Amino acid sequence: MARGIVVVIASVNRPRELGRWVEHIARQTLKPCEMIWAVTSQADLPEGYELGSVTQGFSILECPVGLTRQRNRGLAHISSDPEYVVFFDDDYVPTASCLADIVRAFEIMPEVVGLTGTMLGDGICTRGIEYEEARALVERYEQGRVFPQKPSLEPWEGLYGCNMAYRAGVIEGEEFDENLPLYAWQEDVDFAVRVARGRPMGRTDAFAGVHQGIKGGRGSGRRLGYSQIVNPLYLLRKGSMKWRKALVMASRNVIANHVRSARPEPWIDRRGRVVGNWVALWDVARGRVDPMRALEL
Repeated sequence: MARGIVVVIASVNRPRELGRWVEHIARQTLKPCEMIWAVTSQADLPEGYELGSVTQGFSILECPVGLTRQRNRGLAHISSDPEYVVFFDDDYVPTASCLADIVRAFEIMPEVVGLTGTMLGDGICTRGIEYEEARALVERYEQGRVFPQKPSLEPWEGLYGCNMAYRAGVIEGEEFDENLPLYAWQEDVDFAVRVARGRPMGRTDAFAGVHQGIKGGRGSGRRLGYSQIVNPLYLLRKGSMKWRKALVMASRNVIANHVRSARPEPWIDRRGRVVGNWVALWDVARGRVDPMRALEL
């Protein structure tokens, strides 16, 4: 099984979800050679865990706030020589064979440099998926499941940040863009496109899990609304997003926020996002495309 796989999880203000990863890893048929929790304070940790502790390949890092910063510190802290590195969100619930399936998929598809798995459920655009429901979805999937003889690969422009796996060699020396602050919307796409350099990556049916889409820890609606406009344009300028995708993504968010602001979903601050959208549009009209400006809102 090659040289092993490292798991990196960045988390803020979700001690319950983060703590469940102890159970998730215990269930894995293939154990990681390292697991790294990149958090911002002691308050992010479940009871019984301490900042700076290192125990049997399990490390807890204190990092500056921001998903890209936390993931970069996690990458820099890897002390083993792994073959693969996988980034999971704290509220991702993997199958018991998830890590083994990732390794097997890479071995079967040697040309592929990055993978994201099949979503058995994704609560990011809804009120979220409760943990008990997520576990039930995983358990139903695991019953009688057989690893595909020839795993699929659906090419993507980027990978889905809640479950993205890479060959360690292709991300060596790469960093997540710390100019994308806080929740760092679209940082996963930016990183994946820069790493790929035209090489194949994408979504596969080789591994699977559930993304609960927990709403806590995501920050204000105004800041996200700002990022929904500015971040795609910033990535367009960088060359890590095509103009059509950037335009469609920004336009779709503006329309959705305005249409739904009259009767917003209880779990989404639509009106805050509308304000953030308009501040972003005003800045862009004046030639300012700076994702860090979201911190001022």
